[in-house]
Amino acid sequence: MSTSKHLLFELGSEELPPKTLLKLSNALLNNIVQGLNAAELTFTGSKAYATPRRLAVFIENLASAQPDKTVEKRGPALQAAFAPDGTPSKAGLGFATSCGTSFEQLERLLTDKGEWLSFTQAVKGQTTEKLIPDIIRSSIAGLPIAKRMRWGSFTTEFVRPVHWAVLLYGDSVIDTEILGLKTGATTQGHRFHAPQKITLTKPEDYAEVLHKQGRVIADIEQRKTLIRDAAQSAAAAVNGIAHIEDDLLEEIAALNEWPVPITGTFDPRFLQLPPEVLITTMQTNQKYFPVKNADGGLLANFITFSNIESSNPESIQQGNERVVTPRLADAEFFWNQDRKKTLEDRVESLTSVVFQENLGTVFAKTKRVQNLAKFIAGHLNADVELAERAALLAKTDLMTEMVLEFGNLQGIMGRYYALADNEPKAVALAIEEQYFPKQSGSPTAGSITGQILAIAEKIDTLVGIFAVGLIPTGDKDPYALRRAALGILRTVIENELNINIIELTEFAAAQIKTVSGQTADQSATADRVIDFMFDRLKGYCLDHGYTADEFDAVIAVTPAEPLDFMQRLQAVKAFRQLPEAESLAAANKRIRNILKKSDTPPAASIGALLEAQEKQLLQAGLQSAEDIKPLLAQRDYQATLNRLAGLRNDVDAFFDQVMVMTDDLELRANRLALLNLLSEQFLTCADISKLQS
Repeated sequence: MSTSKHLLFELGSEELPPKTLLKLSNALLNNIVQGLNAAELTFTGSKAYATPRRLAVFIENLASAQPDKTVEKRGPALQAAFAPDGTPSKAGLGFATSCGTSFEQLERLLTDKGEWLSFTQAVKGQTTEKLIPDIIRSSIAGLPIAKRMRWGSFTTEFVRPVHWAVLLYGDSVIDTEILGLKTGATTQGHRFHAPQKITLTKPEDYAEVLHKQGRVIADIEQRKTLIRDAAQSAAAAVNGIAHIEDDLLEEIAALNEWPVPITGTFDPRFLQLPPEVLITTMQTNQKYFPVKNADGGLLANFITFSNIESSNPESIQQGNERVVTPRLADAEFFWNQDRKKTLEDRVESLTSVVFQENLGTVFAKTKRVQNLAKFIAGHLNADVELAERAALLAKTDLMTEMVLEFGNLQGIMGRYYALADNEPKAVALAIEEQYFPKQSGSPTAGSITGQILAIAEKIDTLVGIFAVGLIPTGDKDPYALRRAALGILRTVIENELNINIIELTEFAAAQIKTVSGQTADQSATADRVIDFMFDRLKGYCLDHGYTADEFDAVIAVTPAEPLDFMQRLQAVKAFRQLPEAESLAAANKRIRNILKKSDTPPAASIGALLEAQEKQLLQAGLQSAEDIKPLLAQRDYQATLNRLAGLRNDVDAFFDQVMVMTDDLELRANRLALLNLLSEQFLTCADISKLQS
C-alpha cells in the first residue's frame, strides 16, 4: 500500500531576472505537476515559491510510489505462432523471449478479430525517490529561458548561476544531482540579514522557516500584498495615494526578498511636466510608485522599496532622491526642447523613418491613413477635416525626444504637443486614441475622430503586413495583427459605428500599389484580411457568450458591418429560446436541402397549388414578407424572426401533407418557389438551419 509524504524542491541561484521570475516559477510548477501526472504519482496539492534568489515547488501528500499495474502484451496471431507441425514458430518463441518467459507460460487472447498469443504481467510501480530526480531535471530543461548561461568550469546551463539545491521528501533528502549540484536539506536566507545556512527538516515548514530564520518571504503573492499595503500606508503618511500598476508591483516583488518601504521627495517644479512623463520616469527608470492626491494629481513624492531593513533609512531615501533628480531633469529638457517645433513641422521628417521595408516610410503610411480617415469619416458623416488633420499628425510625436526616450508615451505626448500647438482638441485627443484599445479589455477610443483614426491606422497596418506576406502563424504575431483586428472590431461594435468592413478593407488594399517592386495582389490581400477579421470576430462572439452554431447562422448570410452582424447574432440567440425555434430550424434545414438537391429550378413566380396546406402556407408567407419589410428597414432582426416564428404551424402542416418532389414538373416548380420564398425570408436575418438542436 502506497503512503504519502510532502515534497520540497528548491533551487538557489544568483539574482533571477525580475521581469520573468513569475513566469519561470509558474512554468517550473506546471512542468513538475505534469511530470508527476505522467508518472502516475498522486498528490493532493501543489504550490510554487519564488524570490530573487530561489525557485521552489512544494507538493502536498505525494504518493511514495506509482501504483502497481497489470500489463497485457499481445503477440502474433495464433496461426502465425505455430509451425505446420504444431511446434512453436520463430514468431511465437520470439514473443516469449521478449516477455522474459517460456512459450508454455503464454496465454491465448480471443477477440472478434481472431485469436492471439498474449502475456499478462504484474508490474510493480517505481518509487517516488527514484522517479523524482528525472522529473525535476526535465522540468528545469523545459523552462522558458530565452538565453541560458554557463559559469565557471561547469557545463550545465541555467538562466543564472546556481548555488544550492534542496530536495526533501518527508524528512529525508533524495540524493541526486541537479544542474551539477548535490541535493541536500540546506537552504540560504537573506543575503545580508541572514547569510548563514539554514537546515530544513520538513517540507511543510519551508515558508515559515525562511521567514523566521532567513528573513525571506518566499511567497511572491504574499510579498505583492505586503508591498501594496506598505506603499499605501507610506503614501497615506504624506496625505497621498500610491499609484500602483500590476506590472511594476510584480517586478518590485521579484526584486525584494524582504521589502521595506522608503518614501522620497523631488523638486515640485517637475510637477509642471505632464503627469504621464513623471509616472513613466519613476516607474520605468527607478521602479518607484508615484504618489497622487485625492483628486488624482501627482504629489512631489514617491515610494520605493529596499531589500534591507537599514539602520539608516534616511541615507537610502537621500540616495534615491539624488538619483531621480537628473532623470526628471532630462524629461524636463526633452519637454522644453520638443515644444520648440510644432508637430506639423515634423511631418516631413517621417520620410526618413521606415515603417516596413516593403511598404515604405512612416510618411507613406501617414498618407494612406489620411485617405482612410477621410473615407471612414465620409461614411459616418463625421468631420472629414478633423479626421484628416489627426491622421496627418498621428505619428509625428515619434520624432520627438520624449518619445524616443520613452516609447510607451507615443500618442500621449502627441496629445500634449498638439494642444501646445493650438491644434483642435479633437485632433489632439485622436492622436492619443489611435492606439486604443491598448490591450485586451481596455477602453476603445471615446471620441469619434479618435475612433476613425484608430480604425484607419489599424486597417492600414493589417492590410499592409498581409500584403507583404507576414501573416500571423501559431503564436508568432510580431506586428500584433490579431490585436489590431480585434481593436477594429471592438471600436466599431462597442461604439455602434455603421462601417462596412469589406468595403473598408478593399479600400485599404487598393492603396497598396506595389510590394517589393511588384504589383500588389490587392484582391487576394483584401480577401485574406477579411477572412482574418471574421475569424477574430468569431473569437470575440464566443467570448461574449454566443455559440459557434449561432455565429455560423449569421456568417452564412455574410453581413458586411460588424455592428449589423452583432445585431443579427443577438436576434438569433433570442430566437432559439422560442418554442418554435427547433422545429423551424429543422424545417429550414429541410428546405435548404430540397432546394440544393433539386434538379428542377423554382418557378419565377408561384403558380397554381393544389393542396389546402400549401395554399395556406403561401398566404402566410406572402403576409409575413410584407410584415417584415419595415422591421428589416429598421434592422429589428429580433422582431423579424419573431414574426417568422409564426409560420411554424403552417410549415409543419405543409411538410406533413404535401410532397414537394411530385412528378408534375410545373407543380414541383411552384412548390419549390414557395419554399424559396420562405427560405429567402429567413435568410434576411440569418441561416437558422445552421442551429443545432
